[in-house]
Amino acid sequence: MNTWVYIDHFGGEIVPASWEALGLAKTYGKATALVFGNASLAQTALEYGADEVILVEDPALADYRAETFASTLSALAKDGTPALILLPSTTRTREIAAMSAIDLNSGVLTDVTNLEQNGETFVATRPIYEGKLMEKTVCAATPQFVTLRARAFPKPAREAGRSGEVKKAPASGSALTEVVGFTPAETNVNLADAGVVVAGGRGVSNNPAEGFRLIGELASLLGGAVGASRAVVDEGHIPYAHQVGQTGKVIAPDLYIAAGVSGAIQHVVGMRNAKVVVAINKDAEAPIFGVSRYGVVGDLFSILPALSAAFRKRLGK
Repeated sequence: MNTWVYIDHFGGEIVPASWEALGLAKTYGKATALVFGNASLAQTALEYGADEVILVEDPALADYRAETFASTLSALAKDGTPALILLPSTTRTREIAAMSAIDLNSGVLTDVTNLEQNGETFVATRPIYEGKLMEKTVCAATPQFVTLRARAFPKPAREAGRSGEVKKAPASGSALTEVVGFTPAETNVNLADAGVVVAGGRGVSNNPAEGFRLIGELASLLGGAVGASRAVVDEGHIPYAHQVGQTGKVIAPDLYIAAGVSGAIQHVVGMRNAKVVVAINKDAEAPIFGVSRYGVVGDLFSILPALSAAFRKRLGK
């Protein structure tokens, strides 16, 4: 079976979950990578396991515009008739998949965390009701569009110099909009792809500047990102881009360190899929300890410097 994988990128930056989607595609047989508007990614896709690449280079794809990208995907799928099209789950890919599915009279399964093949159909598992339940669902039409949650599937190893066929194809459709420029976000935080997240909660409120300095120091040592609960975002101690939870980001890092986070259910739904959770809180009865593998009862202002010192020594930094 030939599975297509849409390689998502923006501003020259690849979405790492694209490679996770490519690794999953390889388990079903032949994997074809779709690269729109960035020729340099074609070779990278081959090195991450693609058997072939369909490359679409066109001035119309220089900037992201949903109507042009979706029309191009639809036209390619009509000619290539893939049974399954995998995409990393981002705002762009959900938009493209939805528009292409309408063109092709199909459907989209979003934010999938597991995918099982059942003959010609795929059974997708996805979280619902804020992650309280897991739903199994299918798409009866073809091609089946599936967006995958970041870090839900393993990333394949990169094989430098790996070769394969690169097929060039034209763009389709006409743009209805014009991109006149971009305004960068005040804070650029990629929590979804971070392997380590160190988050601060209301426990930093007595001295938020120092608290988040300590949190940032530990996150930097571990090559991770800084997260936060809604409480400290609402208090203005850190921008919304860092918020984890029901009204923030849903993440699945390898390690999640919660410093001064009480563990309200609204926060937990955003980080419950972390592989290892470490909680630091002065309140021994804090709910966060109920979802943690390791818990430390104590003052984060004392414990975080000790942790950083220990990691600095262990890592030789």
